[in-house]
Amino acid sequence: MERLKNIEMKEYTSFKAGGKAAELIIVESVDELRQVLAEIDREQKPYLILGNGSNTLVKDSGFAGTVVKLGENFNQVKVHGETGEKLVCGCGALMSSVAKFALAESLTGFEFASGIPGSIGGAVFMNAGAYGGEMKDIVESVNLVSRDGRILRTVSGAEMDFSYRHSILQETGEVAVSVVFRLSKGDSAEISDTMRELTRRRNEKQPVQYPSAGSFFKRPEGFFAGKLIQDAGLKGISVGGAQVSELHSGFIVNRGGATATDIIDLMHLVQNTVFDQFGVQLEPEVRIIGD
Repeated sequence: MERLKNIEMKEYTSFKAGGKAAELIIVESVDELRQVLAEIDREQKPYLILGNGSNTLVKDSGFAGTVVKLGENFNQVKVHGETGEKLVCGCGALMSSVAKFALAESLTGFEFASGIPGSIGGAVFMNAGAYGGEMKDIVESVNLVSRDGRILRTVSGAEMDFSYRHSILQETGEVAVSVVFRLSKGDSAEISDTMRELTRRRNEKQPVQYPSAGSFFKRPEGFFAGKLIQDAGLKGISVGGAQVSELHSGFIVNRGGATATDIIDLMHLVQNTVFDQFGVQLEPEVRIIGD
């Protein structure tokens, strides 16, 4: 276990912006995680469970609580079950790493997630998805630790209450520590071709060269956030170092030196303009944390 004080969270988040956290604890086992959660519960400290930081922005004013991050021992991936069609993954593992492992084992079903820049834990927490696939399609079961560290339980994919960018973890505060994915045997050449094609599409249509948090806004029912923002004339608009991407209006990017305040001010500008023009309220998909 590693305890760090007064940590720059821009070093741990994909936006490369934002303030400091009072404390960062990196845990290397379920027992350490339970110990830390019990301590946080006992002291009633504010806390945040952080994955790869690809969907989180800490305000410039900082976060006075504890950030808990799963360490490298939670990155393991292995084949599970007699038929070899399941993977058990630690929730610290990156989606890209799991996709490569699945490819090496000729397992299909995970290709959609190969370019999502988050960790398995973050992906399960928000039911991440891309190119027609979502976590709910492939999750068989999840091992959870209760928010006070006392209870370990395993729940099925159905019990996770997955819906658009939602899981039951957003209500219960439980922490996912490992996941079993149900995949299928496939042809490694076809799997590789699919992953390459999705990477090509992602690189062509998304501003991967700039720090961002992926799609910034949730998809409003009956609309596409990016199209609404573009139709409102906001493509390319900037506040400080933050910009609505010129490539994909659904992305806010850090063009260099953006503060969290720049990003949040641009978010509000986009929300207000889209609401004024179309009567649609855009909700951020990104978690905004801080004091």
